Amino acid sequence: QVQLVESGGGLVQAGGSLRLSCAASGRTFSSYAMGWFRQAPGKEREFVSTINSSGGSYYADSVKGRFTISRDNAKNTVYLQMNRLKFEDTAVYYCAVTRNFGLWVAANDYDDWGQGTQVTVSS
Repeated sequence: QVQLVESGGGLVQAGGSLRLSCAASGRTFSSYAMGWFRQAPGKEREFVSTINSSGGSYYADSVKGRFTISRDNAKNTVYLQMNRLKFEDTAVYYCAVTRNFGLWVAANDYDDWGQGTQVTVSS
């Protein structure tokens, strides 16, 4: 099992930026695909972005052009840079890892999850 710990959430005004980090345990981090999901109150968990072991990435339409996912394998960390934040980006953001190759958008495709970090965007 991979342990994941998110950080970087907080309160920001609309139009502002935040960078989320997800630190992973384990010696084979570089071979895993990673994902970010979010869940707003009263809503289902939704896909935000994913990055594979080669650095390829994919985004939900709602965040494309505003969010950037990246990874630093030397630090066992994946990042989510969030720019031009909107009120509707308010949610708990979760980091997840999958041992499957490729890019994955369904929560069921992921094996381990972090505890989440709250992002609140004020309008």
